[in-house]
Amino acid sequence: MVPSPCVALQGAQAVPRINEKLLSFATLAHLWDAPYFPSMMKIPYDPSPAFAEEMDLRDPLRRYRAQFYLPKRRDGQAALYFLGNSLGLQPRSTREHISRVLDDWATRAVEGYFEGEDPWLSYADRSIKPTAEILGALPHEIVVMNALTVNLHLMLTSFYRPTRDRFKILVEERPFPSDLYALSSHAALHGHDPAQAILRCTPRPGEQTLSTEEIESEIERNGGSIALVLFGGVNYYTGQAFDMQRLTEAGQKQGCVVGFDLAHAAGNIPLSLHDWGSDFAVWCSYKYMNAGPGGPAGCFIHEKHHGRTDIPRLAGWWGEEVQKRFLMTPKFTPAPGAEGWQISSQSVPMLAAYRAAVNLFAQAGMERLRAKSVALTGYLEFLLQNVASGSFSIITPGDPAQRGAQLSLRTQGDGHRIFQKLLDRGVLCDWREPDVIRVAPAPFYNTFAEVSTFARILSSILRESG
Repeated sequence: MVPSPCVALQGAQAVPRINEKLLSFATLAHLWDAPYFPSMMKIPYDPSPAFAEEMDLRDPLRRYRAQFYLPKRRDGQAALYFLGNSLGLQPRSTREHISRVLDDWATRAVEGYFEGEDPWLSYADRSIKPTAEILGALPHEIVVMNALTVNLHLMLTSFYRPTRDRFKILVEERPFPSDLYALSSHAALHGHDPAQAILRCTPRPGEQTLSTEEIESEIERNGGSIALVLFGGVNYYTGQAFDMQRLTEAGQKQGCVVGFDLAHAAGNIPLSLHDWGSDFAVWCSYKYMNAGPGGPAGCFIHEKHHGRTDIPRLAGWWGEEVQKRFLMTPKFTPAPGAEGWQISSQSVPMLAAYRAAVNLFAQAGMERLRAKSVALTGYLEFLLQNVASGSFSIITPGDPAQRGAQLSLRTQGDGHRIFQKLLDRGVLCDWREPDVIRVAPAPFYNTFAEVSTFARILSSILRESG
């Protein structure tokens, strides 16, 4: 391993830094191959388009861009797509994977479940290993199934077990609304007023995001009444990535169950769910994981819960032991591990799209994707900080360890007009009420040149607006 001279290490042996004016772009290639130190990385960026072009030229992951379909504007010109945090682009291999399933369906019909090179009965199993690597889990701790909020309901059925005194659910200030709806419905189902049961952890006055210490203090103050701590791994609105290991430790120390919604974290930031000891997690696959609209979601259940008989679950025949699944016995015998939480058979064509996506992760590796993501998002931040305007502020944390591939820009004045002008110029990002534009440069297919172009377009719009 050759360390990058562009990386500054704190609390470790110093690495010589090159003169920023004499930056050798070739040295930056080592960035993607070296271990990633999230809070220690510093890259001497340059605002010139030539810098962005050279970064792209030296990018060892650049070949993956060609493995995705890139969207176009209505006039046929290439669009700038920064919406991987909402819907990831389609891998070019997706069509082939789905076609194989359709061919088997056409030629084998129901026998496709048991015959052929890829029987459907075990189709999902081929994606478990790469998914486990993305999640930092053991293979038997995860299952790919359903949609995200459906899975959250299933996990709440098993792990939200309120009592008269311990019934609260601690969430971040602005959880994704669907999570809030699910949590409120379960609180009400157990006879609790959601307004009393849902406890929001809010930032200090004048701050946009939460510190880990604030969350830990909230858990310590109210631990005796909290049944469940449920945070987004990465908050959809601010883009803040939470320290899930510390939140797990703090919650479990107080006797709370700790779970995570990883919709904006899976395929985006490094995860180590098994080692952290988190009780459960849910995620979707249509954002950073690129498995298509409505792509299969997933559940993580830590192995420490697999053999428990004191927690309920909603049962269905696909959660039966595989050997007994087609015996149609009246008694349900759950499969060992997370598979025992399955209910229904999955859509095999959608699992095919999922497989195409996770295969790319297995090839590229989360460590290298994350390293490029840090560099790419850091470059976007650098350029935006050099846009001379009071029209917006970045509310996403500046520490790379506390964010993924997203910057949230809080606009001043008529921010929606700025957003609309970005769309008019072929920039696909998104708007979140009341005043935030979210920009997400995804490492699989976005480039430094695209980030540079985005900053120039935004700067031009702001100048025109006065």
